[in-house]
Amino acid sequence: MPLVARLGSGIPLVARDRELDRLRAALAQAGEGTAGAVLLAGDAGVGKTRLIEELAAGADDTIVLMGRCLDVGETGLPYLPFAEALSKLKSDVAHRPALAMLLPQLALPAEREPGTEGMIAPSLVPGRRPEQDVGQLQLFDAVLGLLSDLSERQRVLFVVEDLHWADASTRYLLSFLLSRLRSQRLLVVGTYRADDLHRSHPLRALLSELVRLPAVDRLDLTPFNAADARRFVEALSDDLPKDVLRQVAERSEGNAFFAEELIAVATCDDGRSLPSALVDVLLSRVESLGPEAQHVVRVASVWGRRVRHYRLHEVAGMADIAFDTALRELIQHHLLVVNEDEVYAFRHALVREAVYGDLLPGERGRLHAAYARHLAQRLDERGSSAALAHHAFESHDLPQALKASIQAAKEAERAGAPAESLRYLEKALNLWNAVAEVDRPSDVDESVLLRRASWVAGTAGQPERAVAFARSATKAISAEQTPEEAAEIWLRLSQALSILDGNEEEHFLVLAKALQLVRDREPSPTRARVFAGKASSLRQQRKDDEAREAAELAIADGRTANAPGAIADGLGTLAILDDHANRPEEAKASFERAIQHAREVGAFNNELRAWYYYGMMHYDRGELAEAARVYNLAGDRAKETGLTWSMFGLEIRILQVLVHYYIGDWDYAAWASEPPGMSVSSTVLARLASASTHLTVSRGDLAESERMITKLRSDWHRDIQIALINGGTGAELALWRGRPELAVERVTDALEWARKLGGPWMLAGIRIGAIGIAAHAEIAAKARRKRDAEAEANAVKAGHELAEHVRLTARNGKPRAGTLGPEGRAWLARSNAEESRLRGAGDPELWRNAVDEFGYGVAFEQALCRWRLAEALLGAERRDEAAEQLRLADEVATRLKAVPLATAVASCAKRARISLRADEPVREQVDVFTPRERDVLGLVAAGRTNREVGEELYISEKTVSVHLSRIMAKLGASRRAEAVAIAYDRGLLE
Repeated sequence: MPLVARLGSGIPLVARDRELDRLRAALAQAGEGTAGAVLLAGDAGVGKTRLIEELAAGADDTIVLMGRCLDVGETGLPYLPFAEALSKLKSDVAHRPALAMLLPQLALPAEREPGTEGMIAPSLVPGRRPEQDVGQLQLFDAVLGLLSDLSERQRVLFVVEDLHWADASTRYLLSFLLSRLRSQRLLVVGTYRADDLHRSHPLRALLSELVRLPAVDRLDLTPFNAADARRFVEALSDDLPKDVLRQVAERSEGNAFFAEELIAVATCDDGRSLPSALVDVLLSRVESLGPEAQHVVRVASVWGRRVRHYRLHEVAGMADIAFDTALRELIQHHLLVVNEDEVYAFRHALVREAVYGDLLPGERGRLHAAYARHLAQRLDERGSSAALAHHAFESHDLPQALKASIQAAKEAERAGAPAESLRYLEKALNLWNAVAEVDRPSDVDESVLLRRASWVAGTAGQPERAVAFARSATKAISAEQTPEEAAEIWLRLSQALSILDGNEEEHFLVLAKALQLVRDREPSPTRARVFAGKASSLRQQRKDDEAREAAELAIADGRTANAPGAIADGLGTLAILDDHANRPEEAKASFERAIQHAREVGAFNNELRAWYYYGMMHYDRGELAEAARVYNLAGDRAKETGLTWSMFGLEIRILQVLVHYYIGDWDYAAWASEPPGMSVSSTVLARLASASTHLTVSRGDLAESERMITKLRSDWHRDIQIALINGGTGAELALWRGRPELAVERVTDALEWARKLGGPWMLAGIRIGAIGIAAHAEIAAKARRKRDAEAEANAVKAGHELAEHVRLTARNGKPRAGTLGPEGRAWLARSNAEESRLRGAGDPELWRNAVDEFGYGVAFEQALCRWRLAEALLGAERRDEAAEQLRLADEVATRLKAVPLATAVASCAKRARISLRADEPVREQVDVFTPRERDVLGLVAAGRTNREVGEELYISEKTVSVHLSRIMAKLGASRRAEAVAIAYDRGLLE
């Protein structure tokens, strides 16, 4: 039997056939295995809920799950709509412990690392980006998994109402869910008030991202037109005079709820005339009630949209009979409705807002105080601390508001909602100085709150605020604090600083202060964590001997003081140092030991760190198949622990993209490059998008690649990896688009960034430099065709200078035991081969060497080098050898769907009259364009205008424009002339 939310408004659905048909079509499509989402927007009272009720009522053989967001001032409960919707699935959720954060009845006793009592969360490893909250990510995966499993049994309709009131964690979870809609039999519908979304509303930014997702559709529910408004009013009441019906329809301005309220007032026995404003309408409904009912509805408005029977009864302070009589009157007048859980709700949020806004200041404060007293006796209820913080603050009881805010922050973090936890910590910090010292909590001080706020800001993806809070915490250090307490504060600042580029020097200085405080103290968890952070920091500075000593001290202290997280961190650092020392067998054993220990003690971050560097060891040695295996295992482990988008989870995901791209498993790389659908830092999104440009450029999605690479240029300052990756892919894109001058600009830009940083990043200059030399070779070739000797000479000179720079970089940037790794050797070989193209077709032997060097498993780059080798062989009149290389290159390009390379290979084969397949004739062209697109392009190349093309082909001018847009997108061109030029250069036009 489908689980359907209780309906029963009894309101007719008028003039909404088009919208209802769209929703039903989306639900039907979901039932066929294409998951989707609809964002239903409309003004307050326009009929969103009624439309959803009609959809759910007609959804046969469908599991219908509904949840509603509440105003943030009401309870502060994170994930409330998901908890409400999933609470009915008792048997299904019982097997998913992570859902205990939504449904407390599933919760098990929490385990904490010894020595961390009183802390909101365990400390991070110094020198590492703070993790996204583990619980939050586990919860997200659990919700997605539950809905996916349900959809395998039955079609699912999941509704989240009133998203304009959604808390940050609900928004993150919704984004995560919608970005992962694929083949589930699931339709997600979210409703929100469009008129509530002011410019700075937090939902606006999320909506702009969600509507770009392919599975997400937006449906605007507009007010009725005049005729439909009249039909609606007539359907509601057939006993009103026609002039009254007309007046109601006009004054409702097409808003269904307004019309209902106006009709209700028009039918009152007191004969009052219609009010001029809706607030007057709503309040007139209240004023027509008896005094007891008015008192109850005002008490209810102070709590929020919905309030439980026992709570309302206690705060109203009325005898049972009088209270029941008042409630009956409110229900009969349709101001409140009641459900089976003894929850009373305002029939519409506007009713509650109007009643609450009409309260006198003193009356409002007294009622908030009454709720605060009620909640103070029920702190064991979920969400009670958050509600108490709100009501205590509104009643000006600041000491109680401070205490409740601190407790609410802890509860929110345990629920996997760091954004809400941060909000309550900030409220507590704002109240701290407003509360007398004697009234402040005795078990916490301002520096602890600041350190907690820094931690939560980091887990909530707000690194700049994490640094600001941590710096403020250091200023609040007092003489009464122990050295360990002070060291934890400096340690927290070092962790926060490590997130952002450009803070390395301050990070080292701050970590030194923490070490100075505990170096000569007895072993403790704090000292173990500080030593572990010092070891990691020294390793980053390539001071391997000192790093090993610090790691061993961290392990020893961790064993003495029972700090297993610090032990796991130290073991991971030792494994990395074994790898640096070029002892692969010892390093392998060390990594496996570090992974096993971290897993046993639940140090998930340290486990993923060991996995990441374990895979990197194989990657650096050119063992790409083994690296792919390790990173696949690591990715699975990240998902199991809910850390897919943590710092090391992200690094693992990026290496999954790159390694699978290199070995030619591009479908897996495409999957791994999908962005998270939750709130993460811009750096995370930019890093992942940067890695994905390898794939989009090589597959020929040139227009999208250009948009992405141009956008990512503004993110280079966030992370050097973004600059180094996109400097190369941006230059490759420019080359495929036939714009070598732009490629040179992008290479020069990226090399400047690499030179500024120096160190290990210099090796990226080999790859970027090789692409830059290719660009200079293309410029020289174009100049030769134009017989521009000066331009050719300049390009040749610049190419030789860049080639010399690459060789110098290779000599000075050897990363391990005095040798250049397989990747570096391969790109150096290509650099030398590209240099040989500066004056002609190139040297076949240099290109053959490049092919051989990329033979360690890099499929696409090796195929590209085969194409260039074929050109060089044709230049040396070695046709048969060239044919073999072209066929091998074509086989890889076809398998990978690498359109630009396939096009280039086919063009070369066409010019040389070489058949790419033994059983096929010479391929005249790659199937880049449809026949109609080819006709349009040919006429445009002949100088025809859009109108002339349309007349000649018997199509409209608009259709010609559409074909041209598609042609330019396929070629990565922005103008007609550029599209024609690129097509000529690629041999796509005669």
